[in-house]
Amino acid sequence: MSKRKAPQESLNEGITDFLIELANYERNVNRAIHKYNAYRKAASVISKYPFKIKSGAEAKKLEGVGAKIAEKIDEFLATGKLRKLENIRKDDTSSSINLLTRVTGIGPAAARKFVEEGVKTLDDLKKVEHKLNHHQKIGLKYFEDFEKRIPREEMVKMQKLILSELEKLDPEYIGTICGSFRRGAESSGDIDILLTHPDYTSESPKMPKLLHAVVESLEEIGFITDTLSKGDTKFMGVCQLDSECSSFEFYHRRIDIRLIPKDQYYCGVLYFTGSDIFNKNMRARALDMGFTLNEYSIRPLGVTGMPGEPLPVDSEKDIFDYIEWKYREPKERSE
Repeated sequence: MSKRKAPQESLNEGITDFLIELANYERNVNRAIHKYNAYRKAASVISKYPFKIKSGAEAKKLEGVGAKIAEKIDEFLATGKLRKLENIRKDDTSSSINLLTRVTGIGPAAARKFVEEGVKTLDDLKKVEHKLNHHQKIGLKYFEDFEKRIPREEMVKMQKLILSELEKLDPEYIGTICGSFRRGAESSGDIDILLTHPDYTSESPKMPKLLHAVVESLEEIGFITDTLSKGDTKFMGVCQLDSECSSFEFYHRRIDIRLIPKDQYYCGVLYFTGSDIFNKNMRARALDMGFTLNEYSIRPLGVTGMPGEPLPVDSEKDIFDYIEWKYREPKERSE
């Protein structure tokens, strides 16, 4: 899953944009993950708000928007800008670190090291390409493409192609496109696929061939163009729809494919569908009802607080039933 995620376009795009910029600054430059999470949560909540926000006080009524963020919203609404961001943008080091971390494969530590060595722009990065690892070279090569959001129409085309290839390979494969796409988003940052097969369970030996066969099939038809990494259970790479039969030019996109044991699959689908806030609420509800829930399993908690054996799960609805919560369709899980 790519590092670059952003809330969907909304009536309050100006506010969510500055919150995301502040979040990235706190993570990439200050390494203040708690502040990063706070800004991201506020941006996510505000992006779903169905009205144009007219004051910080109005925003503060939303869960995840505190007094300090409300003050920044008031400043932005009054002046159209934010002093803190203006100062950050004037700081060459901060701006350069933020830019370099937008290249997939370059984290905050690597970006800081590059900046200390005088590498501050993408052109600078191209001059020292020999210092980049394979992942970073691919990130630089397709930087402009990866910056572009993927329209839902394109996501649907990719989903159709992938599921068709799975069916040809082996009808017993199960594949689900997760992330914001599954929640009904109009655009996505990348394509995240969860894959399973009845032959593969948490009790069986690793079965990398199940993953590799899918990757090779998608490479053979020209859909997967580059590999970032390929392990036993996870593939990270680049894909592109064929533009020859279309009037529209398709860009290169980031793609991740995870192979998950069949008995853990629906806990994984629930988790990777999100949203983050929804997942936190699900985990909290599970604890209240005497269970522990994660991306692998749901397990009952004993009187000592120790989790027991994983419960059987054959659908997402099973998880909702265990914690006695009404099932929510993916499109209802954005908060």
